[in-house]
Amino acid sequence: MRPTEITEILNRPLSQELLARDLCRLAYVAKDGTPRSIPIAFTWNGSEIVMCTTKNAPKLPALRANPMVALTVDTEVHPPKILLVRGRAELDVVDGIPEEYLRMNGSYEMTPEQRVEWEAEVRSLYDGMVRIVVTPTWAKLIDFETTLPSAVEELVHQRAVRRASAKTSAAR
Repeated sequence: MRPTEITEILNRPLSQELLARDLCRLAYVAKDGTPRSIPIAFTWNGSEIVMCTTKNAPKLPALRANPMVALTVDTEVHPPKILLVRGRAELDVVDGIPEEYLRMNGSYEMTPEQRVEWEAEVRSLYDGMVRIVVTPTWAKLIDFETTLPSAVEELVHQRAVRRASAKTSAAR
């Protein structure tokens, strides 16, 4: 997929709405060769998806061995709105708490007092974190109104061909 195509998809209003959400699902291949899909907080900085994790997270050795990942951001309504992204995870070990981590957890419902307590707890727990940075290399937006999963698009096309063929046969 060309970078301009990815940018066009990610700049759509619905994509921007999904990229403003708190959680995505990160899919990767674990060290034992089995697939994993985990919920993880994220933020979009305009060109990259950034997630943060502990320095001892089990996913880190797996991502170092195979950095190719897939991400899903979706809604819980019908029809669902789904943003699918693929890319390569770059790992950035940082001292302290990355600003992205504090921002990506900012929309949970907390009182100002709870927020102060939460941030103090986070700062006392972590001496550093790992930023998982994914630059999209592929993207697809599915809204079930203007865009569909590719397999469903194929079925719609096949149905149209069948119907056109049936009309041609009936006209003879």
